[in-house]
Amino acid sequence: MTYPEAALINQTFESASKIIIAQPDNPDGDSMGSAIALEQILMLQGKETELVCGVNIPNYLSYLDGWDRVANDLQSKFELMILVDTSALHLVEHLTKQHGQFKPGALPLVIIDHHRSEPSINYAQLRLNDPDAAATAEVIYYLAKQLKWELNPLARDSLAAAILSDTLGLTTSSTRAETVFAIAELVREGVSLSQLENARRDMMRKTAELVHYKGELLQRIEYYDEDRIALLSIPWPEIEHYSPIYNPSMLALDDMRLTTNTVVAVALKLYPDNKITGKIRTNHGYPIAAKLAEVFGGGGHDYASGFKLIDVHDIEQLKNDIITHAKDLINEIV
Repeated sequence: MTYPEAALINQTFESASKIIIAQPDNPDGDSMGSAIALEQILMLQGKETELVCGVNIPNYLSYLDGWDRVANDLQSKFELMILVDTSALHLVEHLTKQHGQFKPGALPLVIIDHHRSEPSINYAQLRLNDPDAAATAEVIYYLAKQLKWELNPLARDSLAAAILSDTLGLTTSSTRAETVFAIAELVREGVSLSQLENARRDMMRKTAELVHYKGELLQRIEYYDEDRIALLSIPWPEIEHYSPIYNPSMLALDDMRLTTNTVVAVALKLYPDNKITGKIRTNHGYPIAAKLAEVFGGGGHDYASGFKLIDVHDIEQLKNDIITHAKDLINEIV
């Protein structure tokens, strides 16, 4: 696995001594693990690095060593920004508002990504995107091998955790032979999958309050089109209360997908400024999540995607639109 952009990326990294490593406003295991791995790689090359995200890192990612080094704001000047795991402008909205250095074009920008969605950030100096890769961390692994970058134990652990996160333990349809090979090589180099999984499971434990709240969410799921479409709406007070502990959407999405006959699951989060975000998950055989998200200005993977809307005043109309477009996409396959 080689990338024609590798030499130019290496040259760009070498030319900067202070580098920001940023991730999208919806951080997940892949973005977090990829960012930490790059931090370690560049530190070994003598670079001054800083991890940044426009929002607070959710607690469930705290099993990744380095999550607590992620800042929301920066005090010093940097020469280069690396953005991992997104090419979507709406997913760096908080970054562009947090600090002057994050304004579009203010810093040379290198994007490393793996999403199939059409990029909407048009001011990147370089962009390496491999839509066939199962995770951004997989792209970084092969880039590191190609350029002979040194990987220390934390970089290897972070890459493995990120790949496993985005592939649900190498079980998603995006998992390819190269994905499995990367994990095998990381294990050969010292990564302990059992230790990573035990650390992840410890952080996935839920308080009694969260378990009861999950029960409330499951009771509110709405089913449409003979149960093929599942919808859940989460109001702001619940987002405000539970998000510091756990992402409310993720409490319910898997159960929504596992309902008999359900093909598409959509969780909507309703914010007080009429902003709405949506997470979409689809079941095997229905690679339509990204297509559905694109209808609403978002994007992502075939089976996992999301979108964000502003100034939405009619939630019922939005739900009807989601149902209509989801039904059309499902019927194209059936």
